[in-house]
Amino acid sequence: MAKGYWIATYFSVSNPDALAEYAKLAGPAIAAAGGRFLARGTAAKAYEKGLKQRVVVIEFDSVEKAAAAHDSAGYQAALKVLGNGADRDLRIVEGLS
Repeated sequence: MAKGYWIATYFSVSNPDALAEYAKLAGPAIAAAGGRFLARGTAAKAYEKGLKQRVVVIEFDSVEKAAAAHDSAGYQAALKVLGNGADRDLRIVEGLS
């Protein structure tokens, strides 16, 4: 079974305090769902659009587990805390076999 990956890219952060509170809740919720953080932080290099914003890559054992983590009560609570504090995009992609 192919692994699943969350790829979160941030376009802007308007409320750093909300992002910090989100992270306090999201990290444990993601870990409890089997997620493993592979990368997180400001982009080292940015091409095309040139946005050197925050990027997060999280590995799960499958796409289904990645989706379940997103839909979990713990992660949904974290999203509620984040609110409109960041403009971002979250995608789940299937890894290569």
